[in-house]
Amino acid sequence: MVNYIWVFMIASGVVAAALQGRLDLVTSAALKGAKEGVAVCIGLISILVFWMGMIRIAQDAGLLEKLARLLRPLVRVLFPSVPPDHPAMGYILSNMTANLFGLGNAATPMGIKAMEELQKLNPDPKTASPAMCTLLALNTSGFTLIPATIIGIRMKYGSVDPAEIIGTTLFATGCATLSAILVDRLYRRRWENRARR
Repeated sequence: MVNYIWVFMIASGVVAAALQGRLDLVTSAALKGAKEGVAVCIGLISILVFWMGMIRIAQDAGLLEKLARLLRPLVRVLFPSVPPDHPAMGYILSNMTANLFGLGNAATPMGIKAMEELQKLNPDPKTASPAMCTLLALNTSGFTLIPATIIGIRMKYGSVDPAEIIGTTLFATGCATLSAILVDRLYRRRWENRARR
């Protein structure tokens, strides 16, 4: 569906430019957008490499393991159907840790692996389990301590204080995560009540 929306927007822009006799604007905008997209990607790669290196240092120093131990009680409450020693738990913790540091690109592969492991525990492979829904809700809301990607974009565009966004990001992602957990619990109770009938 999103592809159709994009095609409609591009086609309507080209048609509007053609009707006004300004197709040159479409070409220059497309080339400028491509150039800017490459520049932003290169800037983000450097930020991502930096933070991935920092995470690697934290991992080698044992900080990520300590953070995972700190998060483990919370994860057990959020995912009661997942056995504590199951591989899914490790992937869930890694995914949450990457999201905490604003590394959505690094969190994605761990989230996919967590979903694969949760699918192995799923009694009905055609329907998402409550644990899978919880992971999706948490991953989508993505509580972030350090929004590395946003800071990188702000640096790329010359922000005077790129890290200024940290406070509002904490508040916004905190509200989003709390809302995701509350809605997840509400629907989980509904689902459990419906299953009992």
